[in-house]
Amino acid sequence: MKEIGRGVKGARSMTREDARALYAAMLEGRVSDLELGAILLAMRIKGESVDELGGFMDAAAASFAPLPTPRGEFAPVLIPTYNGARKLANLTPLLALLLAREGVPTLVHGVRTDPGRVTTAEILHQLGIGEATTTAEVQNEFAHLRPAFMPIEHLAPRLAHMLSLRRVLGVRNSTHTLVKILQPFDGPALRLVSYTHPEYLETLGGFFEGVDSETQGDAFLMRGTEGETVAHPHRAQRIDWFHAGQRALLVERDAPTDELSDVPDGRDAATTAAWIGAALRAEVPVPASIATQVAYCVEVSRKIRARSQPLE
Repeated sequence: MKEIGRGVKGARSMTREDARALYAAMLEGRVSDLELGAILLAMRIKGESVDELGGFMDAAAASFAPLPTPRGEFAPVLIPTYNGARKLANLTPLLALLLAREGVPTLVHGVRTDPGRVTTAEILHQLGIGEATTTAEVQNEFAHLRPAFMPIEHLAPRLAHMLSLRRVLGVRNSTHTLVKILQPFDGPALRLVSYTHPEYLETLGGFFEGVDSETQGDAFLMRGTEGETVAHPHRAQRIDWFHAGQRALLVERDAPTDELSDVPDGRDAATTAAWIGAALRAEVPVPASIATQVAYCVEVSRKIRARSQPLE
């Protein structure tokens, strides 16, 4: 606390190993409630360094059993969904369904509900896609070319508890960043990651430049659409691709325009689900930015699998 609790300018960052040890103690309940609250608020004020983020992730990954990597032509794609929609319709389910339809094993993980927002889970429920709570259920969804939605409570229960402290403290904590960069498979995967605050562009960039692509896979990093990892329907965001320790520009940011894509009339779950169903049936066009995002996901997912193992 003496190191991290001195505010934005006075605090010093921990080493990766110290950060791992601290977060492991937090996850395992080896710190008091008072200490836990103080640590979470101190990190909220200070912000995480790249080493701290890496150490926290080391501890987080060790706190739950990994999922078996599915076989096939594609590496799995991970879509974290911890925000939902407030103003725009949440089209994260469309992204997931389009990927799954292409044969890409697509794991959506996140929260069921969020007050004042329309969550991906709520829209998927309207589309007839329930929760996958076990490894077998996840694999079954993949086999039937459907995205698997696994609530964080089932994927990583200890991280879910840390997320729940937001209701007590009134603010998000480092775990909200960790779950968005989680890679829960035992083999390489493609992570779709978004950021909201500009400072996280460099922090997350530094983190992914240090990830071992051979064992962990690649990542796409973009500014979130209301915090979600789906492309903005009206204009493409910049997407950076991280692989083999390198950072490459994948998609250029669109210039502002008055031309708007066709989107749902409302943002409630039922209306959004009905529109997504129409888009899947080609009755309304898929926004070009999302179609492009899907195409790149399919391409890179195939490349990850090809370089990690022969087709089976």
